[in-house]
Amino acid sequence: MIVYLDASALVKRYIAEAHSDEVRELIASAEAVGTATISRAEVWAAFARAARMALVTPDEAAAALRALDADWENLIRVQVTEALVRRAAALAWEQALRGYDAVHLSAALIWRETLSEPVSVATFDRQLWHGAKVSGLGAWPAVAP
Repeated sequence: MIVYLDASALVKRYIAEAHSDEVRELIASAEAVGTATISRAEVWAAFARAARMALVTPDEAAAALRALDADWENLIRVQVTEALVRRAAALAWEQALRGYDAVHLSAALIWRETLSEPVSVATFDRQLWHGAKVSGLGAWPAVAP
């Protein structure tokens, strides 16, 4: 399976929370794992927020940052281009998606078209999950979050 991770799924790879084990298993079993380059900023922001809210210790957040940075080069990174953003804008309008959700959906669609292979979007965002299904992508987990 080729898996596109949005930030909500990628965070679970590094910070223990509900469904983290399933995300790790998905990543381990995938043929290829990718994300948009914006995910790095989104995930760092999520780590910082988790530390501010005392959901993790500052040391745990720092360890998660280091682990993401170590893994970053191993992820296939879909570049956010003007064409990708233009498509995301249309998807945001058509599917009533938030901005970054539309960018993630656009990135997954472009990656699928580039590969000419099925791509599944791993997300814990209900709107993005439905957007992936409507757009002909796989959606993971099997049941909408």
